Amino acid sequence: MMQTTNTLDNQPPGKQKLPVRQLAVIGVMTAVTCILAPFSIPIGPVPISLTNLAIYFSLYVLGMKKASISYLVYLLIGFIGVPVFSGFTSGPEKLFGPTGGYLIGFIPMAVLAGILIDKFSNNRMIAFLGMAAGTIICYGFGTVWLAYQAHLDWKAALFAGVIPFILGDAVKIVLAAAVGPEIRKQLIRAGLFF
Repeated sequence: MMQTTNTLDNQPPGKQKLPVRQLAVIGVMTAVTCILAPFSIPIGPVPISLTNLAIYFSLYVLGMKKASISYLVYLLIGFIGVPVFSGFTSGPEKLFGPTGGYLIGFIPMAVLAGILIDKFSNNRMIAFLGMAAGTIICYGFGTVWLAYQAHLDWKAALFAGVIPFILGDAVKIVLAAAVGPEIRKQLIRAGLFF
């Protein structure tokens, strides 16, 4: 009788593709982002949303590489027309519209914050600083694009897309830095963090 084997398990360690369990966890975190991100409070051209909070937690649950994949899948889902962006919007016009710079800026935010969270997952202060620095980079992307798209000067773009969000984003970062390490520890204990 011929024995079947899982080809993913028999590949050399450096050549393994993502196992099904990892793909499932990435899918779950993409779904979490798709659920949280559309809920927003419009306060001007840039709404308050939970997208960055979902990304912060994804970094703890998945690590930098897989969290970045999860976010890119989320962007693709929104780009093709599923209403997962803030305010239940979607499509290329949202991605390339006035707030699109923030959506793109979440990518380098995830990479920078994720690198520091992966290296210092138990050091809440370094993780906080990584998320804060990543958020500042996201603000930069968003502000430049908002100023260009909405024909605003830099000061107006900052007051529309950054200043009203600083306190709320700081609270999200504190929450993620406080709870994230515990989530990661529990996932490691359960054998679900890869």
